[in-house]
Amino acid sequence: MKNVFAAALVTTALVTPAIADEIKEFRIGILGGENAQNRMTSNECLRQKTEDLLGVPTKIFAPADYNGVIQGMLGGTIDVAWLGASAYAKTFLTDPEAVEPILVKVNTDGSYGYYSIGFAREDSGVDSLEAMKGKVFGFGDPNSTSGYLIPSVEIPTATGASMDSGDFFGEVKFTGGHEQTIVAVNNGDIDAGVTWADGLGEWEDGYNSGALRKAVDAGLVDMNDMVEIWRSKPIPEGPVVIRQALPEDVKVKVTALWATLPTVDPECAYGVLQGDAQGFMPIGHDAYEVIIEARKLKSN
Repeated sequence: MKNVFAAALVTTALVTPAIADEIKEFRIGILGGENAQNRMTSNECLRQKTEDLLGVPTKIFAPADYNGVIQGMLGGTIDVAWLGASAYAKTFLTDPEAVEPILVKVNTDGSYGYYSIGFAREDSGVDSLEAMKGKVFGFGDPNSTSGYLIPSVEIPTATGASMDSGDFFGEVKFTGGHEQTIVAVNNGDIDAGVTWADGLGEWEDGYNSGALRKAVDAGLVDMNDMVEIWRSKPIPEGPVVIRQALPEDVKVKVTALWATLPTVDPECAYGVLQGDAQGFMPIGHDAYEVIIEARKLKSN
């Protein structure tokens, strides 16, 4: 598949007019949930490669929350972004013609799923979901799949209670994103929270990829101080999406760049993929119909 993308990249470059004749700039959106500067740094290599490839100024936009990227894709001020499945569902339900899924991250074992991971400090005495009764639980962002949508569906089934403060949990808080949740648990500001990980590799590394791995790499947390207390069913990895209104040659070139990134520049790919992974593979809308239905149910 990588060879197909590479061939498409070369062919498109030979037979299409200069990109600068079609677009004047290109904009990459990065979801919230991590320190903005860290997000910019991790994706700077991708920005530079995109600018070199397209020949137009390329910028990174790292809004404070998921909705900033969603609105940017809907409004045409962001051209490509790696969305979570729930964020894609919201985008699609708002405007089915705004974006199209092109790629999905592939884990080291060839799968393209991940998990919502519930976690607490090891010294808190919380070692299970049941032990969280009456305590403070943290979600990330309301548009996050693993940081809100899936746990808000699965945890009430496990506890037999709603997610409302005072029902099972003493209080339920939104922290603002995955990194904020991890820091809040580590600092003791909340008793437990949820974030995302591929669930592969070792706990002490923060698994192979995901928010925990990024936090470990950044020196924000020692996983030996943490304990896993809950895990969701497998969640389909969110898609890389691109604006439908872009010229086709732009879409082909950008898709090929992302798809070949692990081969061309493994170090750059590690930052973009948020840890160890095989890379990206093609994905379509059909893969997210279950998440779209779940999102519809939550909005009713």
